[in-house]
Amino acid sequence: MVLSRSEAHQRQKRQRSQRTRKLLVVNLALLVLIGILAVVYVVQRQDNGSKLDVSGNGNPTPTQGAAGDEGTNGLPQSGNSSAGNGGNAAGTGNVNEGTPQEQAGSGSADGDDGSAGDGAADSEGPDGQAPDSSGNGAAQTNANADTEEGQGGNAGTPQDSPGDAAAVTGDGDEDQVNLSFTGDILLAASVEKLMLKNGFDYPYAKVLPYLQLSDVTAANLETPVTLRGTPAPNKQYVYKASPDALPALIDSGVDVVNLANNHTLDQGEEGLLDTIEYLNKAKLPNMGAGINDAEAFKPVIKEANGIRIAYLGLTRVVPVGSWKADKNHPGLAETYDPTRAVAAIKKAKADADIVVVMVHWGTELMDMPNADQTRLGHAYIDAGADLVIGSHPHLLEGFESYKGKWIAYSLGNFVFSGMPDKRTADTGVLDAACTAAGKCSLKLHPMRAVQSQPALLEGEEAAALLKRISGISIHAAIDAQGHVLSKE
Repeated sequence: MVLSRSEAHQRQKRQRSQRTRKLLVVNLALLVLIGILAVVYVVQRQDNGSKLDVSGNGNPTPTQGAAGDEGTNGLPQSGNSSAGNGGNAAGTGNVNEGTPQEQAGSGSADGDDGSAGDGAADSEGPDGQAPDSSGNGAAQTNANADTEEGQGGNAGTPQDSPGDAAAVTGDGDEDQVNLSFTGDILLAASVEKLMLKNGFDYPYAKVLPYLQLSDVTAANLETPVTLRGTPAPNKQYVYKASPDALPALIDSGVDVVNLANNHTLDQGEEGLLDTIEYLNKAKLPNMGAGINDAEAFKPVIKEANGIRIAYLGLTRVVPVGSWKADKNHPGLAETYDPTRAVAAIKKAKADADIVVVMVHWGTELMDMPNADQTRLGHAYIDAGADLVIGSHPHLLEGFESYKGKWIAYSLGNFVFSGMPDKRTADTGVLDAACTAAGKCSLKLHPMRAVQSQPALLEGEEAAALLKRISGISIHAAIDAQGHVLSKE
């Protein structure tokens, strides 16, 4: 039986998880054995020490022993390790980005559907300029286990080992699932030129461990995948990606993609249907769009470690009303009015242990959530969502702790064309260790993209980025190791 890339990747993830669990069992068994041997040793020393010298007064006196010098405490050692050097990002020299768009529209900015009650037009911003050349891909890791909300653990440097979301809870309970998330991934325009020159795996080369080691990794796919279609009229940035880019995306570790955003119909309904067909053929689960509204609002359900996770895709950025899915035509799962989204969340909660909402919303190039984001984020959690993961502003926005649940307002650009605002190069991978009851602990791995290739930050650059995001978070803060802590 020939496995698809997605199936092979899932099998590899399961095998890694099984090996980790087996290693844990072996370590625990060794610790128990060491403890038993230590007890036996102490008892024998005491027995030997109880052989008595008979003094002249007839009182027994024990012989002198050297007890207490065993030097073994039975505790596991911290085991610091280095992940090696991820490579310095090639930040010198500008990439010839070409024109800002694949297909030139009328030059008007992409905007929300005015009929939906949002009058502010969103502009994509020129993507024809190279990003900031700063950034360092070197990754120094630390294998020490983190504890609940980052307290009490020897966290080491800000760059703890990738995929260590499992350690965030610190309780050693296997009844949890490790999830990872990225921001927007664009596979067209200048990114496509870089991939054609350097290989389709180029964008992910320096961050593979952060995408591959979790149980499920999800991203927002910011482009239609099609070889045909009609470019959307009156739209400044219109994209189209080749299906040849999908195998490398799957091999990178991405398991689920959200299609609910303002570019999925850049090539019309024909492009949308092609996108879904190509993703389905590649066995890459997708949500947020469909042949009708029922399919668009249908969640993707993944299972890991016996825990079911439902992923819903939503967007509050719809260029024109016809992009919205309804019972009669294809489109996106929109959330201007949260009624349909709330119903979908409640239904998903009945079918899964954890509900993740991935939503495209907010104002571009703003690092603070607007009123609609906070209103909708709260409504999703009130309806039963356990995690809300946002995208669209092109910037990292802060986190909010709300009723014991988490909202990540925007994970920014992950793989995207360069933009003039240097902040758009700041990005990261968010890890979430979640129990079956929906309690999640978060950790942000700070990164910076250079020429559309994200790489881990370290030292002062990492600290500065984490501090900035912490400062704009709501009822939450981020420590020096990237743990997101509740301040409710």
